[in-house]
Amino acid sequence: MDFSDKRYRFFEGTHEGKNVIWIQFEKNAEMIACLRSHTKARWSATNKKWYVTDNRYHRQLFNMPLQITGKAVLTQIHLLNLPEYKRFQEHLLLKGYSPNTARTYSTAFAQLLYVLKSHPVKDLTPERLRAYFLYCHGKLKLSESEIHTRINAVKFYFEQVLHRERMFIDIPRPKKKQALPKMLTKTEVRKIIEVTENPKHRLMLQVCYGIGLRVSEVVALKLRDIDSSQKLVRIEQGKGKKDRLTLLPESLLTDMRNYYLVYQPKVYLFEGQAGAAYAARSVQAVFKKALEKAGIKKKIGIHGLRHSFATHLLETGTDIRFIQDLLGHSSLKTTQIYTHVTDLSKAQIKSPLDSL
Repeated sequence: MDFSDKRYRFFEGTHEGKNVIWIQFEKNAEMIACLRSHTKARWSATNKKWYVTDNRYHRQLFNMPLQITGKAVLTQIHLLNLPEYKRFQEHLLLKGYSPNTARTYSTAFAQLLYVLKSHPVKDLTPERLRAYFLYCHGKLKLSESEIHTRINAVKFYFEQVLHRERMFIDIPRPKKKQALPKMLTKTEVRKIIEVTENPKHRLMLQVCYGIGLRVSEVVALKLRDIDSSQKLVRIEQGKGKKDRLTLLPESLLTDMRNYYLVYQPKVYLFEGQAGAAYAARSVQAVFKKALEKAGIKKKIGIHGLRHSFATHLLETGTDIRFIQDLLGHSSLKTTQIYTHVTDLSKAQIKSPLDSL
């Protein structure tokens, strides 16, 4: 039994001043046992219903739509601007933006509304907006990427929601820092995998590096996406909401089969509690622990495994357009950044000093 059973009914509510998810069903010992085995649900004698805390985990477990932003955000927005904020979020949903982008844009737009207080956001002039972004620069000391995000969110509201053109023609954007991707050597990658003793955790890192996946794609992998006979992996709705096919390394097949026999996943390759997808934060924590255990001092996140995958392919002579397809990059320019960090290519270049 699981929570797709139509006898369960879930709906939002509040209980003792907290946001909760109410769970209703006819009294049934098996259904109560299922609920208790997967959650810390409590019974409300007053409301005659079960309830759990309203959070991301429970919403995923019950197949409820995820909130774009938390309810706490709404309490800080003036009532006068609240309808515009809700309209902004509805437009993001209608445009089909990914949950991560919708959440990022909503948070950035909310920051503007906090500053405005009771001033109507739709009445802002280009001059007032310019003053706001100067405030972000000078007072808040935001980074270039944070200011870009705020500009994009506000631009989306005025140009997409209100259909006003050319609102930002006089507002210059800060130049983004051109940072090279952080990567690991093959020796370092091997060491990180070797020190990870838990089979599930080790396979996560192998998949991340061996297939060149983003951590969000690793946790979203389903058993049906893996074609071991063709040695292909289907990445469903990756960044930019695009599907793509990538290669399944021969060296991963045995480890995957052994892992499956031990853990018996049902839907996702890597499952957490109650069969839900493993949390991306947990995979990041696995990588951080492995990095420390391997004695590697580099300040690098799990995305560095994907960077290393691309760089190592380039070093072995793989065509850059093929790497672009494997990584799921829309533009070749995005992939070309790896040409700046290939040590092997740099080592083949001789300084004019050597020929004097």
